Amino acid sequence: MITSYGFGMVAVDRKVYTSDVIIYPEETKDGWWRKKGHELSKDDIQEILEYRPRLLIVGTGKFGLMKVPEEVASAIRASGIELVVARTPRAVRLFNEAPPGTRAVAALHLTC
Repeated sequence: MITSYGFGMVAVDRKVYTSDVIIYPEETKDGWWRKKGHELSKDDIQEILEYRPRLLIVGTGKFGLMKVPEEVASAIRASGIELVVARTPRAVRLFNEAPPGTRAVAALHLTC
C-alpha cells in the first residue's frame, strides 16, 4: 500500500523512499533508474517481466515527462501483462485501488 506521494518521495507502508521505485507485492526496491533517464526501455523492466505480474502500472512522474515508447508497451502486453501508464499521482491511486490478489507491480518515477 502506498501511504503517500509527493514530488520526489513516496511512502510505501509508511517507509519513505526518495528515489524511483519498483513496488512488488512482497517488497519495494528503490534506486530504480532507466538507461535513458526519461525513456523506459525493455531492459529497464526486465526484472518485472521475469516476475510476470498480472498488472504493471508505470508512473511517468508528476508532470508525465518519462516516456514509454510504443515498442516497449507492446512488448509488455505481448508478455501477457496488463499495462497502465499514467502520471505518478494517478498511478499511485490506481495501484492502491488494484483488487487484492491482482499481482500488481508499480514502477514509479517520482519527480518530473
